[in-house]
Amino acid sequence: MQLNLDRIGLRAGSQTHLYPMSLAPVPGAMTVLLGATLAGKTSLMRIMAGLDRPTEGRVLADGADVTGVPVRQRNVAMVYQQFINYPSMTVYDNIASPLKLRGAADVGAKVQAMAARLHIDHLLQRYPSELSGGQQQRVALARALVKDAPLILLDEPLVNLDYKLREELRDELSELFAEGRSTVVYATTEPGEALLLGGHTAVLDAGELLQYGPTAQVFHRPNSIRVARAFSDPPMNLYAARRTQSGFVLQGDIAVERALPAGADADITAGLRAGALDVEPRPGHIGLPGVVKLAEISGSDTFVHAATAAGDVVAQLPGVHRYTLDQRVQLYFDPAQTYAFGADGALLAAPRQPQGAGEVA
Repeated sequence: MQLNLDRIGLRAGSQTHLYPMSLAPVPGAMTVLLGATLAGKTSLMRIMAGLDRPTEGRVLADGADVTGVPVRQRNVAMVYQQFINYPSMTVYDNIASPLKLRGAADVGAKVQAMAARLHIDHLLQRYPSELSGGQQQRVALARALVKDAPLILLDEPLVNLDYKLREELRDELSELFAEGRSTVVYATTEPGEALLLGGHTAVLDAGELLQYGPTAQVFHRPNSIRVARAFSDPPMNLYAARRTQSGFVLQGDIAVERALPAGADADITAGLRAGALDVEPRPGHIGLPGVVKLAEISGSDTFVHAATAAGDVVAQLPGVHRYTLDQRVQLYFDPAQTYAFGADGALLAAPRQPQGAGEVA
């Protein structure tokens, strides 16, 4: 399905939930809606599904205006973060229910095939109350996917699962949707999840669509500080800087040689992702001395929060590192890995993208 949102907006009284925006998810691919809580993701998906009607603009499906068409008259599948299953039905009947409603043929074969793809074929005769949370969400996913709808909407479907289950199901979903038979829209608050899912990403913030494009390209070239903040975990380190002939200077007279476009503002904001910092000096890298304020180990990484002359910094260091409070630390970064944003917050310069991460503007 080619879905087009044409300047749609949503207001309730004096409150604006969605500012006018246009969005056309790529047919047969995955589009991720990325944004914090209350960014507008669910409101946007409800309009896509036909559960709500926008207060302005149009919703087009394959060129037809479906703005006022209710969800019952659309071929849409939707999965929420809650486990929504029929408690009085077996797993088999839960999955089969949408097929029976439309009088589909070969219901049994289709249920069996979908259950096998989601690894719940051995649970078909059980009831939802007999399942774990991960199994219940697999049933909800199977019931939605078995419809083979041209538009599938997934509203944070994995958020209530533990980390291991989320990883497993995320990988399985990516494989399921790689066939490209349905247009898939997936909402998440986590930048890391958006990167893992790939496809295209639409970054939302406070009801505004900030940027849409191939996921890797949006990540590597955020068009504004707002996008950079939303699409970074931990948040991108941002510092006030002053432009020079050869680049810019951070507070503490830390000079960074960096090509900037002609006519850039005298006062800019420099950005540096946490993963771009290291504790090993390399030729051409700039030293950033600091004092440790917090060090936390998460998985296989260590996050070091330090106070420096340029400002507070968060460094994401691979491996397990032991630091004590107020310990002195020397961090290093490559000038080519810095970002620069103008006085209006628009992107001026970004690091060169890794090969295969999308075109560089």
